[in-house]
Amino acid sequence: MENFTAENFSQYLIAAQSQGIFLVAKFFFIIISLFFLAAIIYVVRSSGYFQIRFWQDLTEIFTYKPYGARRIVKKWNKVKNRLDLPSEAEHKLAVIEADDILDDILKRMGYRGETLGDRLKQLTPAQLSNLDQLMKAHKIRNNIVHDPDYRLSLDQARKTLEIYEKAFQDLQAI
Repeated sequence: MENFTAENFSQYLIAAQSQGIFLVAKFFFIIISLFFLAAIIYVVRSSGYFQIRFWQDLTEIFTYKPYGARRIVKKWNKVKNRLDLPSEAEHKLAVIEADDILDDILKRMGYRGETLGDRLKQLTPAQLSNLDQLMKAHKIRNNIVHDPDYRLSLDQARKTLEIYEKAFQDLQAI
């Protein structure tokens, strides 16, 4: 048996017999690499990381508005259209949905708290010019939710939605 040396090993690597083994190994590792590349692309796309880190920033730069503002405007228009319906239940629902939109905006802005009331307490009149009115509007929403006999007139619903709209404008959401 021959001694194993670096020269013998290099002769083995360049021998015609070993080329077939290396070709199979190359294909095997290429397939494995492609599988892992596809897995990485799938995980990055499905996790939303790319959208959060890149797409949102790019959108904000070119539109001069916060990311998601179009979605908020669409929701807000849907809420305002509820006032055109004759049902008091629709008017109540419009106030509840406006409150939910505000809650979502404040959560996205990073305000902490279990409820919207907790998040509103963290704001100052410098941040929201109509903060006192907004607290009253939130109380109206709470009355609607917790008191099934609460009456809401169309005029009161319009005024409440105007308060929310002013808040959205101050927060540059619409």
